[in-house]
Amino acid sequence: MITKQTIDQVFETARLEEVIGEFVQLKKAGSNFKGLSPFVDEKTPSFMVSPVKQIWKDFSTGKGGNVISFLMEHEHFSYPEAIRWLAKKYNIDIEETEQSDEQKQQINERESMFLVSKFAKDYFHDVLLNTQKGRAIGLSYFKERGFREDTIEKFDLGYCKDEWDNFTKTALDKGYDIKYLKSTGLTIVKEGGERDRMFDRFKGRVMFPIHSMSGRILGFGGRILTNDKKAAKYLNSPESDIYHKSKILYGIYQAKKEISKEDNCYLVEGYTDVISFHQSGIENVVASSGTALTPEQIRLVNRLTNNITVLFDGDAAGVRASLRGIDLILEQGMNVRVVAFPEGEDPDSFAKAHSDAELKAYLSENSQDFINFKVSLLLEEAKDDPVKKAGLIRDIVTSISKIPDGIQREVYLQECSRIMDISERVLFSELAQLLNKSGRSSEVTKKEPVLKPVKEKATKSKVDSLLLLEKEIIRILLLYGNEEVAFINWVHGQDKRGRPTLEKEEYMNTVSNELYLNLQEDEIEFSNDIFRVVYYEIIHQINQDEKISINRLVSNENPEVASAVTTILMDEEKYQLSDWTRKEIFVTETSKILPKLVTDAILNLRRVLIEKKLTTIVQEGLAMQEQANQEEGLGSETAEKKSPNELKEEVMNYLELKKLLYEKLSRVV
Repeated sequence: MITKQTIDQVFETARLEEVIGEFVQLKKAGSNFKGLSPFVDEKTPSFMVSPVKQIWKDFSTGKGGNVISFLMEHEHFSYPEAIRWLAKKYNIDIEETEQSDEQKQQINERESMFLVSKFAKDYFHDVLLNTQKGRAIGLSYFKERGFREDTIEKFDLGYCKDEWDNFTKTALDKGYDIKYLKSTGLTIVKEGGERDRMFDRFKGRVMFPIHSMSGRILGFGGRILTNDKKAAKYLNSPESDIYHKSKILYGIYQAKKEISKEDNCYLVEGYTDVISFHQSGIENVVASSGTALTPEQIRLVNRLTNNITVLFDGDAAGVRASLRGIDLILEQGMNVRVVAFPEGEDPDSFAKAHSDAELKAYLSENSQDFINFKVSLLLEEAKDDPVKKAGLIRDIVTSISKIPDGIQREVYLQECSRIMDISERVLFSELAQLLNKSGRSSEVTKKEPVLKPVKEKATKSKVDSLLLLEKEIIRILLLYGNEEVAFINWVHGQDKRGRPTLEKEEYMNTVSNELYLNLQEDEIEFSNDIFRVVYYEIIHQINQDEKISINRLVSNENPEVASAVTTILMDEEKYQLSDWTRKEIFVTETSKILPKLVTDAILNLRRVLIEKKLTTIVQEGLAMQEQANQEEGLGSETAEKKSPNELKEEVMNYLELKKLLYEKLSRVV
C-alpha cells in the first residue's frame, strides 16, 4: 500500500493545470483555464480548470474532480496507478507501508513478470523492424495484410525468430531470470536428462502484445506463418499471475479514450479485426481474442461506456454460437446492438475492401437492436413451423429476462409482441415464469398490455425550494465552513417597566458548527440523497479533523458525490464577479455577511419544511373527510384517527412557528 505521506506529497506537488495541459489544450480565462471537453466532441469550450481550487469541471458531461479523478476518468487508471503516474512525473519517491515477507515476495514476483514481458515486447518489435529475418518474414506478412508502419508502431507488433531459443538466450544474457521467463510462458522448460532444455514458445510467429487498461504488457498472441497443420494457427500466453485471458480484451488500451468519447464500443473477434478498424479510423473497438465472452470482459467495457455493438462475421454458424454473449451483456445492464457482415466477410476483410467512409456508413446503416437481429436470424429457420416459432419466442423472452432494469424489459417485450404478432399478456406470463425460476419474480411490475396514459393538462413546473436550500447549505459549508465569525442570538428580556424586549447577544462559532448544531437541533434530514451523503462526509471530517477538506470531497470514491461537490465549487468560479472595481461597481464581500448568509439558510430551510408540513396536514384532513363520507354511506364504523379539532390545532401551531420564523428573518441584518 502507498503511504499516506506519499499520497499527500503527490497532492501537494502536482499542478492540475500542468497535468490536464498534457491532454487538453487550455487557454487562460480570468483566474481559470478553459478548453474543449476531452470526453465529447464540441465546438464551444465547456471544460474548466481552477488552479486556485485545484479542481476541474466538464460542463458538457457533468464530470469533475481533482487531478486524480481526471486521470481516472481520462486515462482510466485505478487510484494507485494515478498516484504512481503523478509520482513519476514529479520525481516523487513512493513509500509503501510495511508488508509481510509473503506480500513483498508476491509483489516482487508480479513486478518481475511485468519487466520480463516489457522486455519481450521491445525485443520482438526490434526484431521485426531491425533484423533481416524480421523484415523479410514478419514485416512482409504485416505489409501483405495492409498494415501501415504507424499502425505497427501503435500496436507494438513484433516477430519471434524461427529458432529454438533465440529469444530465451538473449533474455538470459540481459540478466532476466529463467524463473520469470517460464512463469510468463515466454520460455518453455522441459526437465530431464543432465540439464533442462529451454526453447521459445512463440518461435516463428508474428507477435501481438496484449496490453492492460493502463498499457502494461500482460501477455502475447502469436500467429504462425507456415502451413504446419500440427501447430495451432494462433497461440496465446498461458494463464499467469499477470495474464488472465477471461479478464482482458485485446485493444482496450488503444481504444479506451475513443470508447469513452464515442460512448460506444465495437466488439470483434480477432487481433487483425481490431487493427484494421483502427487503420480505417474507427478506434473504439476491442476483441475477445477468439474466446467466449466473459462477464469480466464486459465489465471492463462498462467502465468506459454502457453501449456495446457486436460485430458478427458473415457465417451463420458462428453468429448463432456468438449469440450467447449477448445475454451476458444484457445481464450486465448494458445496451446491445448488432451488425452482421455479408456472407464470407469479417471485419478485417470488409475494412480492407472498402474505404473508411464506406465502412463507417455500413456500420451506421446496418446497426440494429438485438431483438430485431435475433428474430431475423432465427425466424428463417422457424418459417411456418409453429413449434419452432414458439421456441424462438421463448429464446427472445429468455434474453429479455436477463435485463436487470424493469422498464427496459417491458419496452423490449412490447417490441417483441409487435414483431412476432403475439399478445403482451402471454409474453409477460412467460417472463414471470422465467424470473420466478431465477428467484427474481418480484421484478415483474406488469403482466398486462400497456395502456396509454390519459393525457393530463400540462402544469407549470415549480422550483424545488427544499433542494435549492439544501444545495445552498452545502455550498456555504464547502466555501466557508472552516471560517469563524460572530453570530447574533436574540435574547428575550424586560425593560425597567416590565415590558418584553429583545436584546442582541454575540458569540463566536465556525460556520460548519453553527449549521450542524441548528440542523441537529431540528432533527433535519436532507431530502436529496447526494447532498445527504456530502453533508455526513463533511460532518465526519469536522469530527475527525475539526475542519473541512475539499480535496477529500472532490476525490471521494462515490463519483456522484465528487461530481456534486465539484459542480458547486466550479459554479462559484464560473459566475464569480470580476473586473467590477475598475467599472466602479462595488459589491459587499460574501465573507463579510456570512452570519446573515448562514442564519438566512437555516431559517429559510425551517420555513420551507413547515410549509411542506402544513400542506401534508391539509391533505390529510381532506383525505379523512373523504374517507368519512364513504364510510358513512356504507354504514361502517370510523377507525380511530385524529379529530378535526386536533388537526386544526396542529395547523395553528405550525402557522405560529411560521410567523416566528418570518419575524426572525426580518431581524437578520
